[in-house]
Amino acid sequence: MQHQGTNILLGITGGIAAYKTPDLVRKLIAKGANVRVVVTDSAKEFVSPLSLQAVSSNTVSDNLLDKDAEAAMGHIELAKWADKLLVAPATANFMAKLTYGLADDLLSTLCLATAAPITIAPAMNQQMWHAPATQHNLNQLMDRGVQFLGPAQGEQACGDVGPGRMLEPQEIADLILPDVPKLLLGKRVLITAGPTREDIDPVRYITNHSSGKMGYALAQAAQKLGAEVTLVSGPVTLSPPSGVNILKVSSAEQMHTCVMQNVKNSDIFIGCAAVADYRPIQKNSQKIKKSDQELTLTFVKNPDILSDVAHLANAPFTLGFAAETQNIKQYALGKLQRKKLNMIAANDVSDENIGFNSEQNALTVFWPEGELKLEIADKNILATQLMELVAKRYTK
Repeated sequence: MQHQGTNILLGITGGIAAYKTPDLVRKLIAKGANVRVVVTDSAKEFVSPLSLQAVSSNTVSDNLLDKDAEAAMGHIELAKWADKLLVAPATANFMAKLTYGLADDLLSTLCLATAAPITIAPAMNQQMWHAPATQHNLNQLMDRGVQFLGPAQGEQACGDVGPGRMLEPQEIADLILPDVPKLLLGKRVLITAGPTREDIDPVRYITNHSSGKMGYALAQAAQKLGAEVTLVSGPVTLSPPSGVNILKVSSAEQMHTCVMQNVKNSDIFIGCAAVADYRPIQKNSQKIKKSDQELTLTFVKNPDILSDVAHLANAPFTLGFAAETQNIKQYALGKLQRKKLNMIAANDVSDENIGFNSEQNALTVFWPEGELKLEIADKNILATQLMELVAKRYTK
């Protein structure tokens, strides 16, 4: 087993999805992990500590002020024991507590006391997930390196339909303990991610809505498949993926220069960045003052990174992205042929539930001999699916 001996500390909070956690424990143990469980008081309303003890073969912890445990500083011992801390399900309340560093129960205290990476599988009503406070907390936690698995779309216990369902136990187990064949072992992958910024003057610039989440997820997925990954990133607020060489740029010209300097050593190139098509022909050295009723700016085309890479004499296997709002297949196939790409992944950014700034995406992937639709999923799951497809097409 790839994960034999990995210590997983599973935190369970008070959501209806807690009834699935005994199955989650079994799925984690089946992958070779050692699992210890911490439950909040509200979680015990949905799942029995006795059932969790039976499937994990370990005592379930639930009390920060347990005299016997605290005689040996139990919460510190648990925090040090964990290789990974997984909270599933994670309620909106728990996300808020973690965001603001509260430590009023055993689970929240462990989150502050551990050096292990923290992963969260949210579960809540779709309106609660969309609430500005929850989205603020989500962004704050992601900035700190907390990884999110889901939530998934679908029908909820309350009858609503939308994002908020906890991922299924097998999905969570596969994501936190991926059994990844090293399909890209020894291969060098160059990926671009995020937006670019085109300066107008010292205080203003033109950009787009790209968050960089898909490109960063692809970099992590490629690394897990055994590749040596270099990520050329525009300005984003994401934490760098572990084990990935990151090169930060701002403008389209800077990204073009950085890519062309590194692509000669690459086997695969993935252009996932949302690169500005145009830039102001001239950047004003001083702030433009408000004076006339109208302001005219003249723009010039930026270099086409994707096309320039694909047209190299010894071009790497090249995957492009097409973010469209209409005629998805037509525009994607046109771009595939015009730029001489090996593959292109197209997505509909007019759908507010996927694409830019969303935790989820859906893609249709085209290549000269065929196509494949990747259904809506968490971007980390989708990135793994896409990288496995790239690896298979590359070997052919």
